[in-house]
Amino acid sequence: MAEFVFLFPGQGSQSKGMLDAFDGIDVVSRTLEEASDALGYDMAALIRDDAENKLGQTEYTQPALLTASAAMLRLWQQRGGGAPAHVAGHSLGEYSALVAAGTISFADAVQLVAFRGRAMTGAVAAGVGSMAAILGLDDHVIEELCLSSSRDQEKVWAANYNCPGQLVVAGHAAAVERMMEAAKAAGAKRALPLAVSAPSHTPLMQPAAEQMAVRLQEITLNVPACPVWGNASASPEQDVSNIRQALVAQLVSPVRWTETVQKLAAAGVTAGVEMGPGKVLSGLVKRIDRQMNVGVSVSPDQLDASLALIAGA
Repeated sequence: MAEFVFLFPGQGSQSKGMLDAFDGIDVVSRTLEEASDALGYDMAALIRDDAENKLGQTEYTQPALLTASAAMLRLWQQRGGGAPAHVAGHSLGEYSALVAAGTISFADAVQLVAFRGRAMTGAVAAGVGSMAAILGLDDHVIEELCLSSSRDQEKVWAANYNCPGQLVVAGHAAAVERMMEAAKAAGAKRALPLAVSAPSHTPLMQPAAEQMAVRLQEITLNVPACPVWGNASASPEQDVSNIRQALVAQLVSPVRWTETVQKLAAAGVTAGVEMGPGKVLSGLVKRIDRQMNVGVSVSPDQLDASLALIAGA
């Protein structure tokens, strides 16, 4: 078996009913119950029914996604899946990665990301910030357009380096709008506003970062069982103090996903599993390094296929 990596998705991969395919599986049900106990509301009902349309609200989205990823991870372990050599997560997924590495307990993690969601929502007033995906331009061109589209009190920054030809920008809404128009004029294939209001991974999240720095001091962190790749540094980390700093830094720094995957490949990783809802990260990896084979876990059958993929890698 070759060295492999678990990849954990971030906000945007959630959907109503995202665990429906796992209905009746005991380890999944227990994970949902554990999240409900930690948060004080019915996590199974939120994910299954979303009757109050809360799943799109950041403070609910984040613990719901982490819970879904943890449920799939536990089923992987129950079915005899091996331990990864590395773990990495996109934005929120970094917390799921830390759970997988044994650094944060699941109960602490779901409470922590609920707090993170509230802090992010409160950091910037509604309507002030926005995000947009820019497709078909080189990163350095987008970085230059961000600079030229910014003003003294209205700024836009590169926020998510997702893969070659796909970069998400974020900042003040007016600056993001100018940047999208500039990107289209520069030949972008598409410039799409995203359905989020918090300008994540930019300096505008500094109030949330300060709150998280305090909250993280109250959480017990253990030395991870394997390297955890940080979003802000695109580097592996196993020092607990550095991990705390990395979780604060990622709120105000861009997600360096392209570089993370490239470095994992350079470290000899040839296979992985996207451990969570959706197939966003496996799709991004294909655009970054076609030699890395990443399975998915969106149903028990596909999780079993990923078990076979890793066993044969």
